[in-house]
Amino acid sequence: MSPEILLFFDRSPESIPLYEALESAILSLFPAASVRVQKTQISFDDPRLFACVSPPRSKIRTEDDPRMIVTFGLAYRLDSPRVQQAAEPYPGRWTHHVPLRNTDEIDTKLMGWITESHAFSRFRKK
Repeated sequence: MSPEILLFFDRSPESIPLYEALESAILSLFPAASVRVQKTQISFDDPRLFACVSPPRSKIRTEDDPRMIVTFGLAYRLDSPRVQQAAEPYPGRWTHHVPLRNTDEIDTKLMGWITESHAFSRFRKK
């Protein structure tokens, strides 16, 4: 794991195993994807952004709170109880935020959405 990623999780080191599992799942599907660490998120690009990970916004955390938020874009609003928030920043481009608490949530459903987001990012207009 890169020093930048370790620094990203310096306030929540308990989230590192969850991030590693998600990164591994994403890179196994998209080995050409690059990982870009920024101040507020870790982005996955191939060549455009198709998914990112960010810490939860709450400063006061409980055990039930998510360890991280996975964000991805689709051409439509996803109707799922797992989606914490969805917004349409541009017509026909929906951004979805899905909280993750444990590795069991990195399942075929989540990876299917990320796969769909990957395809959407490659064919959408800038």
